[in-house]
Amino acid sequence: MDSPSSPQPGRPTFPDGYGVPETAQGQLTWDQVEPRLRDAQHYWLASVRPDGRPHSVPRWGVWLEGRFWYDGAPTTRHTRNVERNPAVTLTLESGTEVVIVEGESRATRADPDELGARLSEAFGKYADSGYSPGPDSWSGQDGGGLRVITPQRALAWFSFPTDCTRFTFGGD
Repeated sequence: MDSPSSPQPGRPTFPDGYGVPETAQGQLTWDQVEPRLRDAQHYWLASVRPDGRPHSVPRWGVWLEGRFWYDGAPTTRHTRNVERNPAVTLTLESGTEVVIVEGESRATRADPDELGARLSEAFGKYADSGYSPGPDSWSGQDGGGLRVITPQRALAWFSFPTDCTRFTFGGD
């Protein structure tokens, strides 16, 4: 699976009075943002229920090859939601060092000798918490509940409002 294209930075649009600069000076780079996605232990995933109400759930997962990979039972509310409407928002825990990723969640599988091995290694960050899936955990018929979020947009800031940056992926 190819990695998504390099995200393009820009300034997000905020209402007047927020103090977000109009120039590119001070914007974050993706190299400053991506390690926070990779190193995080806890993520929040927001999806949309069939009746349009939002649903948020904490998730374990890994940022690998420009995407977010997570697993879980197909019977969970968030999985049933994204099967109907794949649009999701993924956020980190901090309200001051903010990373927000918008994208789509899709079911997938992982070849144990390739992606499965890389995922298993990345999920090693949860070994102390009792979760350490093997390389073959996502290769079965149902993919072991493996899902991948492909980013379309991201918003980040670590020093609001001076470094507010919007990233777009794939020309979106």
